[in-house]
Amino acid sequence: MELNLAGKSVIVTGGGSNIGRALSLAFAGERAHVTIADIDEAQAGKVAAEAQKLGAASATAVRTDVTAWDSVQAMVKDVNGRRGGVDVLVNNVGWTMDRLFVEKTREEWEREIQLNLWGMINCTRAVLDGMIARKAGAIVSMGSDAGRMGEFREGVYAACKAGVMALSKSLAREVGRYGIRLNVVCPGMTMPASDEEISPLSMWAADVNRQWRTEEMKARIAKVYPLRRVGTPEDITGAVLFLASDRASFVTGQVLSVSGGYTMM
Repeated sequence: MELNLAGKSVIVTGGGSNIGRALSLAFAGERAHVTIADIDEAQAGKVAAEAQKLGAASATAVRTDVTAWDSVQAMVKDVNGRRGGVDVLVNNVGWTMDRLFVEKTREEWEREIQLNLWGMINCTRAVLDGMIARKAGAIVSMGSDAGRMGEFREGVYAACKAGVMALSKSLAREVGRYGIRLNVVCPGMTMPASDEEISPLSMWAADVNRQWRTEEMKARIAKVYPLRRVGTPEDITGAVLFLASDRASFVTGQVLSVSGGYTMM
């Protein structure tokens, strides 16, 4: 299927690691202009170089803290200056630590809310004026099945991802008249294959999360998925690229789980 993404201006937040990296490279393969907005500029730069080799129309790393409004505005201003606007925004940044709600510190709660919800709010608001002016745009945000069902040991994260879904639906109603579409993709457990695919700042680099990446643990996790395997970053790219493309021009306000059947809604 031809997605007609060549020449489009695409921002992928958290585009240097795991799912974000896979998305950056997938858009590159479609010959889009890819901006990798990541707080780890060095990791983003590595992915930008990979993207160029894969045929990206251009690939640029821009250091961005999605929790800081000034940083997000500066990144979008940079993209507007280079590319004349933003055609596609992928709100990919996400972070959590697997702990019971009563065991989490307030600092962890606040970080989860800042990264998972405020980051999406900041980036979405920053691109909307330009999209409204051009009467076109696609925003795809990463949700989570945790937000659809309420996941054990992921209470605040689940609440944030539920917020991402609800806000996307509300905005889809508000800005649909301008030709702007907002949709959400919910990955299941999706792990990087190696440390080369992630930043040292990635949640997957944390010691507490490394336990999930052992082969023994992956085998145990796979048993709860009908497809009997843990997701890879590349499993997520097809759904996101489709929703970002004109092939999905009549799709908005939708939530799609790409999670091996973990939830079926």
